[in-house]
Amino acid sequence: MDYSIFAVAIFLIAVLVFGGVFLIRPRRPGVTDEKPSAEVTDATTAEAGTAVAEPEEREEPAGAPATATAEAPPVEAPAAPELETPPPSAGRLVRLRARLARSQSTFGQGLLSLLSADKLDDDAWDEIEDTLITADVGVTAASQIVDNLRTKVKVQGGRTPEEVRGMLREELIAQIDPRLDRAVRTDPHGDRPAVLMIVGVNGTGKTTTTGKLGRVLVGDGRSVVLGAADTFRAAAADQLETWGSRVGAPVVRKDEGADPASVAFDAVARGMDEGADTVIIDTAGRLHTKTGLMDELGKVKRVVEKKSQVDEVLLVLDATTGQNGLRQARVFAEAVNITGIVLTKLDGTAKGGIIIQVQRELGVPVKLVGLGEGPDDLAPFDAEAFVDAILGED
Repeated sequence: MDYSIFAVAIFLIAVLVFGGVFLIRPRRPGVTDEKPSAEVTDATTAEAGTAVAEPEEREEPAGAPATATAEAPPVEAPAAPELETPPPSAGRLVRLRARLARSQSTFGQGLLSLLSADKLDDDAWDEIEDTLITADVGVTAASQIVDNLRTKVKVQGGRTPEEVRGMLREELIAQIDPRLDRAVRTDPHGDRPAVLMIVGVNGTGKTTTTGKLGRVLVGDGRSVVLGAADTFRAAAADQLETWGSRVGAPVVRKDEGADPASVAFDAVARGMDEGADTVIIDTAGRLHTKTGLMDELGKVKRVVEKKSQVDEVLLVLDATTGQNGLRQARVFAEAVNITGIVLTKLDGTAKGGIIIQVQRELGVPVKLVGLGEGPDDLAPFDAEAFVDAILGED
């Protein structure tokens, strides 16, 4: 037997057994000895990059510009300010009567006290006359009132408080003249609006009166256009725009220094275009000593009349200025046809007698009175309500 062949066979079997153990040993999951190919590596990297680059969903900050994937919500325009609803003109003076009574108590109560004295001799009547003159009634009117009262006292005899009050009330109403037409003409003429010009010197409250009058008319259901023809003061136009914006009344204005007549003309034209009922034109505060400025006021009126008639020229007077205010009124009356008086600041003075004097001097009625600084403190003037207020009538 050949043992060498047998030994070789055993050796070969041993090599095969041990080699097979290493070749078929188990591998850990996910582990490979092979290197990934370049294609697999590039694809995996690309997928990973895409995943990283993909942005997360998030809310855009408010006000950010819209992107291609999401539209920004539309921006709403700011709401227009709510317009005020002024009270109507009817009953305004009655509502403000308590304020008027406080301001005029010195005038009315002083007269009642003097007339109720036990003895009415010449000295007493002189004192009554002085009280009337001090209240700006005027010398002529004061003398006439005293003469009429003396006659009534002699005829009637008795002088109870009720009788004295009745006599004085009757005389004051007669002097104020309730027969005068105090209506402010604001009715349009077909397709043309009524045109009102507001005139007066600086400081009397012209622009404020223009704004308040616009409120009165809006409260009465009228449509109004305001003309800022005081081009010497930009603040005047700004102030008028504030008044107009509260009640929805448009304001026509131009740059400071522009021709006032052109502003007035354009205001009337706009009123006609918009079908407005009334156009109110605020003019510059004319110094009554300046002839050139007074001539310019006449020019404004003439230019406006090429477009439409001027229905009212209202002169604004400060009730506290007394005789100086009366001199102003005379100069304005010479420059332009005044149709009515607006007496402002009547709440701050005991000199309500200026109403009697200015009407006698100019022959035109007081149509409106200002009784405070509030937006609705402008009221149509009523002779009986005025006298009742200063005499403390209920």
